[in-house]
Amino acid sequence: MQETYPIFTKEMKKTHTILIPGMLPLHFTLLRAALRSCGYKAEVLENTDRSVVETGLKYVNNDICYPALLVIGQFINALESGKYDPDKVALIITQTGGGCRASNYIYLLRKGLAQAGFNNVPVISLNVSGMEDQPGFDLSATMLRRFLAAVVYGDALMYLINKTRPYEAVQGAADELAQNWLGKLDGFFQSGKAHALSSIQKLATAITRDFADLPVNTKEKIKVGIVGEIYIKYAALGNNNLEKFLQKQNCEYMVPGLLNFIMYCADTYLTDYKLYGGSLLKYGTTKAAFWYLERLEKVLRKALDTPPFTAPASYAETKAMAKGVIGYGNNMGEGWLLTAEMLELAKNGYNNIICAQPFGCLPNHIAGRGMINRIKELVEDANILPIDYDASASKVNQENRIKLMLATAQD
Repeated sequence: MQETYPIFTKEMKKTHTILIPGMLPLHFTLLRAALRSCGYKAEVLENTDRSVVETGLKYVNNDICYPALLVIGQFINALESGKYDPDKVALIITQTGGGCRASNYIYLLRKGLAQAGFNNVPVISLNVSGMEDQPGFDLSATMLRRFLAAVVYGDALMYLINKTRPYEAVQGAADELAQNWLGKLDGFFQSGKAHALSSIQKLATAITRDFADLPVNTKEKIKVGIVGEIYIKYAALGNNNLEKFLQKQNCEYMVPGLLNFIMYCADTYLTDYKLYGGSLLKYGTTKAAFWYLERLEKVLRKALDTPPFTAPASYAETKAMAKGVIGYGNNMGEGWLLTAEMLELAKNGYNNIICAQPFGCLPNHIAGRGMINRIKELVEDANILPIDYDASASKVNQENRIKLMLATAQD
């Protein structure tokens, strides 16, 4: 007997609030603005205490991917809190269409919801492959452009905060400026003036200039790069507040942008088509999408290339660093992109690198931990620390290992 589950209908667009899991606070705040500008009610979840992990353990077995456990735990924990009416909310989760957990744990989420007594809560799949029937959620070209604009603004703010916060003369100035811009950008999204390429160029440049005007000091900091599985490297819930810990350790840290990963996902299909064949129509559509992503990246890099800042490496430049090191067919999970990002960071001054990965994640261990020796052959002073995260991992042990890495960097 085939299982049935609630569908997000057209009527629900007016009555239901879409709950978004927390991963990237800046980006997801802007994605919420993009959703609202398209007529949806939306809210980003902020419940991030230990009870989220315990809820995940209750409804998802501990053998499953840690990011899946956290996302499902956060959703059900929020519903159990009493803050939301189960009859008036829907949940949204991404599906990439690949073989990794991002495509599969929507089913674990539905199973967990049923076990917790929330059978009536619909789950929206955010994907471009048409994998789910959801008549009330129209992923139109306009919505996609607004989502991508949110990603670009989020990447710009994240990069500028990471470059500025460690050196700010007035503590909290960078975060205050970022929050100010989040408010402004929300207004631009609601008025429909945030997603055109010309608008993105103008606004991203204005954001960069505002950050360039912040008073800073020149005290030297230890530079640390953060790479790894997409959820664990970005989400404070997943990496035990890694960024805050590095701030306390007098570090400047850098995390590659989300746009890089989106370009990698599109590029993966183009590579697979060349290697294995596939749908010519999908290949043509993906190629056109990749062209648009390159345009967005060009706009972003031009805006960030404003003194005293310099734009990060382009996707093409990052990809070129993996050539001859790891095959481009190695694209499960973060695949070759993880190796390339470590090389890019190491060659651009962030030679102390934390590779944050879920315990037992095979793709991450191959392209991350498994490539460390090869990277050290190419970049002699690369100082790479792989750290596994799961529900039972010791935060104290993780932080002590990071302190040891930083002590080595200072010697």
